[in-house]
Amino acid sequence: MKYLIVGLGNIGPEYELTRHNIGFLTLDRLADAKGVSFEINRLAYHTEFKHKGRTVHLIKPTTYMNLSGKAVKFWMSELKIPIENVLVVVDDLAIPFAKLRMRAKGSSAGHNGLKNIEELCGGQNYPRLKFGIGDDFAKGRQVDYVLSPFSKTEFEELPFAMDKAIDMIYSFCTIGISQTMTQFND
Repeated sequence: MKYLIVGLGNIGPEYELTRHNIGFLTLDRLADAKGVSFEINRLAYHTEFKHKGRTVHLIKPTTYMNLSGKAVKFWMSELKIPIENVLVVVDDLAIPFAKLRMRAKGSSAGHNGLKNIEELCGGQNYPRLKFGIGDDFAKGRQVDYVLSPFSKTEFEELPFAMDKAIDMIYSFCTIGISQTMTQFND
């Protein structure tokens, strides 16, 4: 069995530690835990590892957030991985900071990365792991908020939430999405 885990974010040092890059940050932590390194490849940074008999591919699209679907579509085709074995790790404003929710499908809720994946990969029926980044911003300041760095307090709490996200990724790849949602969703 093969799985494709997609961490959403934007490339470049100016975005590295921002809320919008929690998908990249989570996959970086997972790769470190598995002792693998990302290499630049077609439309994404890519690495892979084995976990309990499964091959898990990780990608961080280099297309920028709003064109993430291009990378997802390419890698699904390249690796011959069906959409139900794809998991997108994404920031979510509607969820309190560091809370995690896995969903089998759903709308983009205005998230441009998810919107592009929907457009290019055949709709809303794909698994996603939503990582809460909170909504502590003034009206009209959403873009500034998601592209700003985590606060010092948030940064100290991040490793615990990322480790739980990693456990959810492992669970998705081994026991499936339904049991993972039952066991882990906040």
